[in-house]
Amino acid sequence: MHDLDNFSEFKKLDPQNMLGEIDGLPDQLKSAWELGQTMPLPDAKNVQRLVVAGMGGSAIGADLVASAVLQTCTVPVFVHRDYGLPAFAKGRETLVVLSSHSGNTEETLASFDAAVANQCNMIVISTGGELSKRAKEKGIPVWTFVHNGQPRAAVGFSFGLLLALFARLKLIPDPGSALQEAVSAMKKSQEHLRAEVPAVNNPAKRYAGQLMGRWVTVFGAGPLAPVARRFKGQINEVAKAGANFEFLPEADHNTLAGTIHPEEVLMPHTLALFLRSPSDHPRNRLRVDLTKQAFMLKGINTEFLDGRGDSLLAHMWTLILFGDYVAYYLAMAYGVDPTPVKALENFKAEMKKAK
Repeated sequence: MHDLDNFSEFKKLDPQNMLGEIDGLPDQLKSAWELGQTMPLPDAKNVQRLVVAGMGGSAIGADLVASAVLQTCTVPVFVHRDYGLPAFAKGRETLVVLSSHSGNTEETLASFDAAVANQCNMIVISTGGELSKRAKEKGIPVWTFVHNGQPRAAVGFSFGLLLALFARLKLIPDPGSALQEAVSAMKKSQEHLRAEVPAVNNPAKRYAGQLMGRWVTVFGAGPLAPVARRFKGQINEVAKAGANFEFLPEADHNTLAGTIHPEEVLMPHTLALFLRSPSDHPRNRLRVDLTKQAFMLKGINTEFLDGRGDSLLAHMWTLILFGDYVAYYLAMAYGVDPTPVKALENFKAEMKKAK
């Protein structure tokens, strides 16, 4: 295990500065929200349903928004991770948001073509690429942002722009003050998470040490469910390490039964992280506590992680930021570059060859 307090080594392992992306996440979220106030809107007066088509880092931003606005949004929101579109996505009453960091994601391009064929209302969120080109040719509004890093490091854009779209279309109450509070809570939490803070005072570094050599399962309930998904994805892509996510209360109807075999793997080589926040439904909060206790009694390593701040957005985003730091320090502990994802790039190349 590499020394997580040897800050000078980080620059050697991280030549493309993924750490800078994580440090800048609060400001990215704020900038995305502000940028979203200036972009052209689609004519969406009669929208009855909303579909966000995207993959990876673009889709997780949509998951997070859909979860954050579940109790306030006036139309159903569906996140589509696939080719084409669901059968109900037809006509001007359906607004399809095509979200792709590069603008060249083949699944999202296929969704664009389906939305055109189905005569849907449409808007594109991207840095450019083929998706923006096709949209401009057809007079479809394009929300362009500038980000030269990995899509997973642009989650502030994929979330903040989409939240601004929802707000400006009057689908949700104005979340501006809550978003500002979330940014402030993130910056406050960074005081203990930055790389120069030694492990003895840095909880993200300590958790990264616990994750070493273990398969991690991240549990989240309600609005924290997609946060658990994001946490898992960051462990995969940043640290190149194994992890999965589970949603509560669903996990109490199946996953809980799988805590017995194989005993020689479950006990020493796994870790269950349970996300909590003051926004939890009281019954889900009880479930989180009891489920962690059940796992612990089976000899499985368990930990709580708590969201901070005074709003749902702050609870979600302080945990997102914490997960990003944990994944980064885990990459440093393993001695791997946190930016490239060669396994994903090689797979995409194989897909293109097979056309």
